[in-house]
Amino acid sequence: MRRLKVTISYDGTLFAGYQVQPGERTVQLELENVLTKMHKGEKVKVTASGRTDARVHATGQVIHFDTSLAIPVERYKKALNVQLPRDIRVLAVEEVNIDFHARYSVSGKRYRYIWSCEEEQSPFRRHYTVETNGLKPDVAKMEEAAQYIIGTHDFTCFCAANTSVVDKVRTVHSLSFSWHGEELHMVIEGNGFLYNMVRIIAGTLWEVGIGKRQAKELEEIIASMDRGKAGKTAPAHGLYLEKVFY
Repeated sequence: MRRLKVTISYDGTLFAGYQVQPGERTVQLELENVLTKMHKGEKVKVTASGRTDARVHATGQVIHFDTSLAIPVERYKKALNVQLPRDIRVLAVEEVNIDFHARYSVSGKRYRYIWSCEEEQSPFRRHYTVETNGLKPDVAKMEEAAQYIIGTHDFTCFCAANTSVVDKVRTVHSLSFSWHGEELHMVIEGNGFLYNMVRIIAGTLWEVGIGKRQAKELEEIIASMDRGKAGKTAPAHGLYLEKVFY
């Protein structure tokens, strides 16, 4: 039995999320259906670095699975891609030690969030960026507020209320903004993220950028450990899981 580590990308638009859900089309379901077919009906379980919600995209999600097939590792990428739907692509496959775990071996992740600040958003980007109807934020204020987030904190205020996670202490290593034409990109990297944490941070910093909040409020929001003090959860389709670190 071999364990394979696979890096994948997917367009989250038509998925109900990564994780298998009854009666829904999910990334995990599509992967496991193809692998089960390749293994002649033998059920193959796929484990990911973490789940993504409906309409969230990934350019560097990592999964692992165990296989008894003798397919050379260098041929696995093509073998999977010819059978997977076009909104999932395998980017890389490597054989790893049996103790590697796509979720529990993670040391960090990087996410990207994108707003489209054009007056008229391209219809071809509507599923991949969040439209602002031409509104452009004060990025300097967003960067000022971001400094309160960088570091190790209890991020309860940036976590969805319906989570079962008890320990909400995480470390954010970096948080930056950059313009790409009329698109504003936020890139955040840390040792781990709570449920909806990146989207709530994006929503809160956006409110700072458009003048609904002051940058210095972030210190009080984090200290409060109160989800109700933070901003709205930003829409899912602007979010990308960009890289998983091990």
